[in-house]
Amino acid sequence: MSEERPAGQRAGRIMLIFAWIFALALATYWFGNWEDQRANPNRAPQSLHGDGYIEVRLASGRGGHYLLDGKINGQTLTFLLDTGATAVAIPAELATQLRLEPGAPVQIRTANGTVTGSRTRLASLQLGDIQLHDVAALITPGMDGDEVLLGMSALKQLEFTQKGGTLVLRQSTSLK
Repeated sequence: MSEERPAGQRAGRIMLIFAWIFALALATYWFGNWEDQRANPNRAPQSLHGDGYIEVRLASGRGGHYLLDGKINGQTLTFLLDTGATAVAIPAELATQLRLEPGAPVQIRTANGTVTGSRTRLASLQLGDIQLHDVAALITPGMDGDEVLLGMSALKQLEFTQKGGTLVLRQSTSLK
């Protein structure tokens, strides 16, 4: 015959089980955010305004890559800086979500081979307080993920320097 436990003891065990479940959920959430922060430490890049310039400083993420959150046509997304890319490259699926109009077809050489993509123009591209307008871009089919490669069609409009795990993007605001 089994012994019946008092109601208070059963409630205590149930509360202990819920406490462990809550603690595990909280730890999972915290470590997930910590891992995301390591991958992209520039989720909200800070801008510095100086005399005739706007500057955005980026910390390198895991593997030495520079990722940052920014905007295309007002919609927030993640950029991966790629000085080897001729133009801003946008995965086709993301381009559809951004409602970008595909233009003339173009052959694009990637690490995975040659694909036919489309030219497009970005009305606005924002990195912190840096604003670029009418930027050439490519819609790239077969490009995995939801990161946009920030290539030279955008970067050539900025000064950039890299030293010791920090990349500085600078836009001149003085009239020429």
